[in-house]
Formats: sequence, structure tokens, C-alpha cells
Amino acid sequence: MQLNFKKSGQGKPLIILHGLFGSADNWMGIAKNLEEDYTLYLVDQRNHGDSPHSEEWNYEAMAEDLRELLDAEGLESVYLLGHSMGGKTAMKMALMYPKRVKKLVVADIAPRAYPVHHQTILKALNAVDPEKLKSRKEAEDILAQYIAERGIRQFLLKNLTRSEGGFAWKINLPVITQQIENVGEAIDSEKPFENPVLFMGGANSDYIQEKDKADIERIFPENHLVYIKNAGHWLHAEQPDAVVATLKAFLDA
Repeated sequence: MQLNFKKSGQGKPLIILHGLFGSADNWMGIAKNLEEDYTLYLVDQRNHGDSPHSEEWNYEAMAEDLRELLDAEGLESVYLLGHSMGGKTAMKMALMYPKRVKKLVVADIAPRAYPVHHQTILKALNAVDPEKLKSRKEAEDILAQYIAERGIRQFLLKNLTRSEGGFAWKINLPVITQQIENVGEAIDSEKPFENPVLFMGGANSDYIQEKDKADIERIFPENHLVYIKNAGHWLHAEQPDAVVATLKAFLDA
């Protein structure tokens, strides 16, 4: 699958993958602070952003999408960063094609399986009929019946785009709804990834826990685990300066 991406900067190639319900734009602020030393590829994963939709939606397929992108861009090996769902795609890519990944950065996710916990968001999104909307405000009012946090509503509404005569979701909402369990699947391999890996967690997040360290050590033995202070799951939005500094220290080492 030919993914949509935004390319900027100069230097060593760094690919950045967003999380569930996200898009390439989510990491734009971080990318702007890395453009002097890296060629940034901000990618829309399948069924997200401006990339194609597909009935097949799992980490193996998303890793293959990434390999196709590297092949199309003539990139033999890259630095690879993924957040949340994107972090699992990045781990899968590194394990499937270890020679294509120089260094791996996994933002606030561990290799283990996670229980599905997006039901409320999916209910909210499916309550919106974009073809009948007259305004974005109308969509937000519907989401507000399910989601109290305005920041989350605004994040989700980035997926709403103008279409002929109204609006449409950029995300493939039916497939994401039907296959949401795939997002929580564990990433595992009998053969470990031997190159350096940075696990970057939010200090206020519970996505990377003490119990995860054994799996991380087994699958990614050359790992570094860093927690970003005063940050939750959205560490790149909450503490961008600390994230940029941590990334540079790891990638430039």
C-alpha cells in the first residue's frame, strides 16, 4: 500500500508513526525541531489520515506498508519512531526487517497485549453521521455527549474533513470499529532485535509498567527506558522540549 507522508528536513532519515485515531500532523511540532539534522517522514498509517483504506488492518500489514515506503524512497535503513499504535507498528517492522532499522524509538507503549479500552470513543465517533452534518460544531456537540475532555474531542475532530455536500471521516471508522482488538495485540518474536531501542514513556502514564520490563529485555535487549516528567500518554504534546532533547540524545549517540 502506498502511504501518504510528509517529508521535510535534511540528513539521516527518521520515520515517525502516529497512534490510533491520529495522523502525520500529530508529530509536526516535534519534527520541526529535528529538521536540521534529519530527513523527516511523517506517515499516515493505513485507514488513517490521507492514506488508503483497507479491510486488512493489523500490525503485519502496517509493517509491510512501511517496508514498501522505504523501498519506494530508496531507504536501506532508517531511524524509526512510533507512538502508541505506531510504536507497535515500529516494533513489528524492526522484528520483521531488522536490517532496515538502525535505531528504534517506542513512545509510551510496551510489547504486551492491551485490553480494548476505546469503546466510548468509538461510540462517540459512530454517533456522528458526517453526511448529515451542517457544521463541525454540530459534530463536537455530539461527541461531547460521550467525551467530556475538550482536548480529546478536538483531537478526534481532526479526522473530520469536508466532502461533496458535507463532511466525511478520514479514518476508516467501520474497519477500526470492527477490528479494534487488533490494536491491542502483543508484539513478540523468538529472535530479538539487536540494535539500540529507546522506550520513552510518560511518567504520568501507565502504558509502560514495571511488569513490562521482562518482555522488553527479552525482545529488545539493547534497550533504554526513559520516563518524561510531567507527561502522560500524549508526551510529545505535553512535554515537546523534553521529548526532542531525549530523542536527540539517543539518536545522536
